Amino acid sequence: MSAVESMTVATQIEVLDLRHFSARQLRPLLEAEARLWENRLRWDYRSSTELLLQYLDSRILPGFVALDHGRICGYTFCVYEGQKAVVGDAYAVTKDGASNLAVTQLLLRHLLELVENSPNVDRVESQLLLYDTGALEEAFLEAGFMQHLRLFMECDLAQRPAAVELKELPPGLEVVSWSSSYYQAAAELIHDAYAGHIDARINDQYCSLHGSLRFLHNIVRFPGCGVFDPNQSWLLVDRNRNMLAGMLLCSRVAPDVAHITQLCVRSTARGLGLGQMLLAHSMTQLDRAGFAAITLTVTESNRPAVTLYEASGFHVRYRFDAMVLDRSTKPR
Repeated sequence: MSAVESMTVATQIEVLDLRHFSARQLRPLLEAEARLWENRLRWDYRSSTELLLQYLDSRILPGFVALDHGRICGYTFCVYEGQKAVVGDAYAVTKDGASNLAVTQLLLRHLLELVENSPNVDRVESQLLLYDTGALEEAFLEAGFMQHLRLFMECDLAQRPAAVELKELPPGLEVVSWSSSYYQAAAELIHDAYAGHIDARINDQYCSLHGSLRFLHNIVRFPGCGVFDPNQSWLLVDRNRNMLAGMLLCSRVAPDVAHITQLCVRSTARGLGLGQMLLAHSMTQLDRAGFAAITLTVTESNRPAVTLYEASGFHVRYRFDAMVLDRSTKPR
C-alpha cells in the first residue's frame, strides 16, 4: 500500500480501542470472518468465534476496531504472555463484504505500535492464516519483524498414496491413543524434538519445557486450532525406555476435516521412518472414521517435513507468513 493510499485510508477510517465495543456489536464481523475460514481453509471456526466473543465481552483484550462512517468494518487484538505479545487476529471488510487489506494494515500498525511500547514486551509473534504471504507484510517489516514463509497443506484422504504399514515399527515401540496420563511426557517430547529447530525461532514456546506444556495445553483445551480429538491423536511409546518416541495430535476443524496440530519424533529416534509411520497410521484411521480430508501447516524451509507430507499425498493450498520481532537480546 502506497503512502498516498495509507493517507486516504487514515482519513476515511476511525480507529478506536477494542474494549469500547461489546460482543454484540462485533458479532456480525466475526461471523463474516468465520465464513471466510470455512471457504478458504475448510475450517468450521464458529467455536473459536464464540470463545472470542466471550473474551470481548470481558473487555480485557487489547486491540482496536475500525469504523467507516460509524460502521464497524474491522478489528484486531493481541494476547500478552509474560514478556511476549501474540497477534491474535486482524480482519477488515469493505462495504460489500470483501476483505479490506488497506484497513487491516492500518489496524495492524496501531496494534504493533501498542505492543512495541508495552512495558517489558521483548518479543512479538504473529501467524495470520487467512492471508497469503506478502499480503500484510508491509506493516510488520516496517516494524522490524523477521518473516518466515509457511505452508498450508491439504490431503484428500480418498486420493492418498498407499499407506506405510505399521508392522515395520522397531521392537519395543507401540502406537497408542492419546491419554492425559502422558501429558508431561508429551510436553517433554515436544521440547526435545524442537531443540535448535527453525520452528523454535517462530514459536518460542518450544524453547522451554514450561512453554511446551503451555503449547500442549492450548492445543488440548482451546479451539484455536480446531477441537482436539483424542480418538484421532496418537502416541508412539517406547516400552523399553519407558518414554515417548513420537507423537501425532489431531483436531477436528469441520465434521469431515481433521487438522494435524503436532507431529514430532524424539531426536534420538530419527532416521527410522517413525514420522511417516505415524502419519500413515493417522490417515488410515481418519479415513476409516469417515473424514474426507486432513490439513496441516509447516515451515517451508523445513524440507524433511515438507518432503514427507508431499510423499504422503499433501499439496500446498497456499503460503502465509509467520512474523517475529525478538528484542530480548538487544538493548531496550
